[in-house]
Amino acid sequence: MPLVATAASLPLVEACWHALVLGIVQGLTEFLPISSTAHLKVVPVLLGWGDPGVAFTAVIQLGSIAAVLGYFRKDLAEVGSGVSRAFRHGQWKDPSARLGVAIVLGTVPILLAGLAVKVLLPGYETSPLRSLTSIAIVSIVMALLLAVAELVGRRRRLLGAVTPRDGLLVGLAQALALIPGVSRSGSTLTASLFDGWQRADAARFSFLLGIPAITLAGLVELKSAFGSVENGGVIPMLVGIAAAAVVSWLAIAWLLRFLQQNSTWIFVIYRLLFGLVILMGFRGLEGVTP
Repeated sequence: MPLVATAASLPLVEACWHALVLGIVQGLTEFLPISSTAHLKVVPVLLGWGDPGVAFTAVIQLGSIAAVLGYFRKDLAEVGSGVSRAFRHGQWKDPSARLGVAIVLGTVPILLAGLAVKVLLPGYETSPLRSLTSIAIVSIVMALLLAVAELVGRRRRLLGAVTPRDGLLVGLAQALALIPGVSRSGSTLTASLFDGWQRADAARFSFLLGIPAITLAGLVELKSAFGSVENGGVIPMLVGIAAAAVVSWLAIAWLLRFLQQNSTWIFVIYRLLFGLVILMGFRGLEGVTP
């Protein structure tokens, strides 16, 4: 049973506890290449709380957006200035302007794909793509792709050399994240590694590229998520968003430092184990409700 649907029937303290845990899960997994959507589906099911649903999953991401906006505020200011100068003086070869163009182009694929899902798949929230089995298989496939990217990637390119083509290429990979288990961070990081990016720069671009997509996804579901709760249910939602913001900030800082000196193999292994454990032991929990 979705958290947003049960908040009214749960005691406020318990509802806030559920939201706090899910906010922490969101913050830990949004920017690591392990799929926040998958973990927000799996963790509450394993705890017996049920699937929190697409609306809650999207809205709690607003906490992660607040974190990434704050963490990269200087980068975003430079991008804004670069794009502004490019419009005024035609300096589109400026690295900041090119980064801005890449972010815009990279956002288009996921917007079109998201619109297609809304229009063509009205039952997406309960579709087989959101089942634990599907999440497990997708997680394993993406782990293998990340492993290949880690092996063959040349890791020479830096963020300052970004081009509009990079934005479109990585944006196409980002659109795959509409499938639970893919991981927006994981798919964009994998695509960037295949394209020869250094790991830390690939992660940095992934974070910046995700800002428009995650923000729009959260805003689209905001009304339905808050509108579906009563009797103080908004408070647990705010608790979840706040928890996601704090933990997301910490996760961003950690991952950028980690990838400067380390490979992504730890995430490959984790995703393989995550998928295999679900396939072997937890599929029977698919229909569990509180």
